[in-house]
Amino acid sequence: MERMADKVLSGHCYCGAVKFEAHGDSEWVGHCHCESCRRYSGSAMTTFAGFKREQVVYTGTMPNRYSSGDGVTRSFCGQCGSSVAYENAGEADSIHLHLGLFDDLEQLVPQDHSFLSEKASWLHADEHLPESKWSFPAQD
Repeated sequence: MERMADKVLSGHCYCGAVKFEAHGDSEWVGHCHCESCRRYSGSAMTTFAGFKREQVVYTGTMPNRYSSGDGVTRSFCGQCGSSVAYENAGEADSIHLHLGLFDDLEQLVPQDHSFLSEKASWLHADEHLPESKWSFPAQD
């Protein structure tokens, strides 16, 4: 059986320039419906896997970073534009990686939804999952 310290999940952006490894298990995996994530990703919802910052190592080109001034920093590939990560000053020791970039999605199963009050009314995805208990408000 694989020990947590031995578990390595890899991923990369669309063009392959930004590559990363996440060592050990994720803290959580969930869908976010907030307006900020929708606008940034261009999708009706965004799905993230949350890790402690020390678990994540970039092995390719470092992603570009955009700080919106509200404590939120988002990372993206400077070549292809793929969304890579979300960071919030309120959770300084965590990084949320976009689930679609992982090489093996089967190891990262969503557990909940965030900001359901901002969900598109026509979206019906994983409705059996509970709503998470995020401690900071959605960012516009």
